[in-house]
Amino acid sequence: MARRTRSTFRTARTSDRHELYELSVQSPEAEIDFIDRVCRKLNGRVATLLREDFCGTFATSCEWVKRRRTNHAIGVDLDHKVLEWGLRRSATRLSDAQRERVELVRDDVTTVKTELVDVLVAFNFSYSVFKTREALLGYFKHVFRGVKPGGVFLLDAYGGSDSFKELEEERPLDGFVYVWDQHKYNPITGEVLNHIHFRFPDGSEMKRAFTYDWRLWTLPELRELLTEAGFGDVTVYWEGTDCAGGGDGNFRPSLRGEACEGWIAYLSGSKTRTKR
Repeated sequence: MARRTRSTFRTARTSDRHELYELSVQSPEAEIDFIDRVCRKLNGRVATLLREDFCGTFATSCEWVKRRRTNHAIGVDLDHKVLEWGLRRSATRLSDAQRERVELVRDDVTTVKTELVDVLVAFNFSYSVFKTREALLGYFKHVFRGVKPGGVFLLDAYGGSDSFKELEEERPLDGFVYVWDQHKYNPITGEVLNHIHFRFPDGSEMKRAFTYDWRLWTLPELRELLTEAGFGDVTVYWEGTDCAGGGDGNFRPSLRGEACEGWIAYLSGSKTRTKR
């Protein structure tokens, strides 16, 4: 008789959307590897103080303080419910000493004031909530003021020809299916309405578990806005290709990308020590 696994028992009613999101979307270990690599390349050393904007369940911050005893993290988010969920989960993720090195701030990322940090991240395309050039530039300028001289800002971006289409993509995972729903796209404004759904083996569905009312920003726009905000050495990190033609998970500095259906990239901007 086959042994029944935990995944067999996943249903929409018994599952937690934040846990499913982390399992589907986030890779904190890989993100910290990337952060360390970029900071070492740009500054000759790894960073110690990180700020995670739009931190949600602050999984990246948790992984950051687990990586080294000298690391500290500041997580910023407006949603008190998701911060409380992360706090409850941190009891199983972190030791008491590690939790003491994570500071959570419930505030607006465009106005929050924290200690100046070595590296600031805005991952999962979260800055896309800013739909106008003025709004996104304002956020980038605020980030610039929030990092130390020599500090680094890191963000990710997505695109490709399929990103302008209204479509659903399914990805089977352990005991559930992750569904990325590009529900609406307005080519005049660049606005997109995206949803995440989760589907389960029993036929149940967690519909619109997450909804994103965004603008789809392009890499040239992001590079220009980062430069205008004051960042120097603005760099795009493009993913390499494996033998099957898919992404290999390795992101390297590049000035040329492929015109493919879908891609994810990272960007970095440095605050030079001569800037005010």
